[in-house]
Amino acid sequence: MNKHLRPTRRAILGAAAGLSVALAVTACGGGDPLASDSSAPAGGGESVVVGSANFPESATVAEIYAGAINAAGVTATTKLNIGAREAYITAVKDGSIDIIPDYSGNLLGYFDENTKATTAEEVLAALPAAMPEGLSVLNAAKAEDKDAMVVTAETAAKYKLTSIEDLAKVCSELTIGAPPEFATRSYGLPGLKANYNCVPKKFTPISDGGGPLTIKALLNNEIQVADIFTTSPAIPANKLVVLTDPKNNWLAQQVLPVIKTASVNDATKNALNKVSSLLTTEDLIKLNDQVSGTAKMDPKDAAAQWLKDKGITK
Repeated sequence: MNKHLRPTRRAILGAAAGLSVALAVTACGGGDPLASDSSAPAGGGESVVVGSANFPESATVAEIYAGAINAAGVTATTKLNIGAREAYITAVKDGSIDIIPDYSGNLLGYFDENTKATTAEEVLAALPAAMPEGLSVLNAAKAEDKDAMVVTAETAAKYKLTSIEDLAKVCSELTIGAPPEFATRSYGLPGLKANYNCVPKKFTPISDGGGPLTIKALLNNEIQVADIFTTSPAIPANKLVVLTDPKNNWLAQQVLPVIKTASVNDATKNALNKVSSLLTTEDLIKLNDQVSGTAKMDPKDAAAQWLKDKGITK
């Protein structure tokens, strides 16, 4: 199979730690973010709803988008933590939301199973034509956040791991933990098998987008390999090792807005493009540290500070 074919990121031991993974697999939490809300605007250009996927970075960027849109004089509200791409793209299509932050490479692979694009330029050039009718993308930020195969320093030393090619040699002995969709996404288990012949001993689904439950499972050795986003502050904090991806299992992943084209006016587009012109990878790392690190800031508060620091709001 061609490597670019894509059919579509310690504290408690023992039983309590094992239970945490099981709960992550089954818990939905917080109700349905797409449930009807009479206070939310109905769209049509003068008001929009910004959604997010179900992990903190997406929620923070969604709050940045909403804050910038409000600053431009268009009413924006948010519906956060909708779920994986299958759920939130459907929400944009049916008008439940009008805008959502996404990542260029995975978005392209989702709509174009046979894409051969790998570089940032190739991905962005291919995206507009791949989008379904009624949906479009705006300018991409320089900010990039990719999924990565991550191991502890102890596991890296034990098996002499620096790349996914190294991992492939011992993959059958190890358990991989990742979001449930990793089992079927092209860059997940199918991609690891096709590109590296890496088939794990076991796959453990953990529904927190590479968050604290995933980190705890990795540190407790319940899993030995985890799918964690490269901008996660947990990587340096826990001295984790990011394995290189020499065969480009993951495409370039720049942050960009997906919009329901008919629902977004020029003022909103300009506000979103302004955000993209300013958002960097370093910003994402800082924002993630503020929200997911020890400070535990609310995504809306972290977004508000970023918007002020960049001069978008006063």
